[in-house]
Amino acid sequence: MTAPIVRTRAELREMAQLWRRAGETIGVVPTMGALHDGHLSLVARAKEMSDRVIVTIFVNPKQFNNPEDLENYPRTEHEDARKLERFAVDAIYVPDGAQMYPDGFATTVRVEGLTDVLCGAHRAGHFDGVATVVTKLFTQSSADLAFFGEKDFQQLQVVRRMARDLDLGVDVVGCPTIREIDGLAMSSRNLLLSDQARSRASALFDVMEDMGEALQSGQAMDALLPAAQARLAAAGFGDIDYLELRTNDTLRLIHRAEAPARLFAAAWMAGVRLIDNIDVPAVT
Repeated sequence: MTAPIVRTRAELREMAQLWRRAGETIGVVPTMGALHDGHLSLVARAKEMSDRVIVTIFVNPKQFNNPEDLENYPRTEHEDARKLERFAVDAIYVPDGAQMYPDGFATTVRVEGLTDVLCGAHRAGHFDGVATVVTKLFTQSSADLAFFGEKDFQQLQVVRRMARDLDLGVDVVGCPTIREIDGLAMSSRNLLLSDQARSRASALFDVMEDMGEALQSGQAMDALLPAAQARLAAAGFGDIDYLELRTNDTLRLIHRAEAPARLFAAAWMAGVRLIDNIDVPAVT
């Protein structure tokens, strides 16, 4: 079934109000389009937990600090709508820039602390853009539940903190990372890789898995980093923005698996920035 494509705030709010009056719960899956199986796993979870499901597609200019990156981001609205047909979602919300940021728009939502590290340290203003647009999508959709992938774990934690701090009444549900058969985390940015670069990109997950096993055996990050960096370079990766172990809750930098943590990575392959993270349980 083809879901209605909604392009204005007014139309979306009218639909949401009808559902609310009927006592139905609303789940929202915010995306920037170019949908893959990772996104679709969020939609499937939303269908399980919500009476009504809205998928949003908006390439948010406020979370890009590189104009070229924004211009090159894949836009595949018709293909995305086709992929959503089998899920029978209730609406696909595809606003334009004027709907999201009308003339005179002057407000930014900022989450302190969690946004100063990892991607936040390398992409100035990125999480301000994320927090601002997600706040708007939550209020426009009247959502009870929102679904985000753990692949963007820092984003997930930022959104959770923002929703809690602002009393938005939205339960933010984290969903597991979906991977390609070779382990590469699914991402819309993977479409930008050449066939050769794509075949080499899976080395990122391989290196991270080996590091995770070593951390579980009690080894420290300082001892693991030189070999990990060398392996990534040999696989064809260029700059490594970060390869760090941080706690789940506050993203505090740690050097051993002394608390429930994640191993985070961001590295460049053939001009494309790839990010990933894996769970690292505390060593007892």
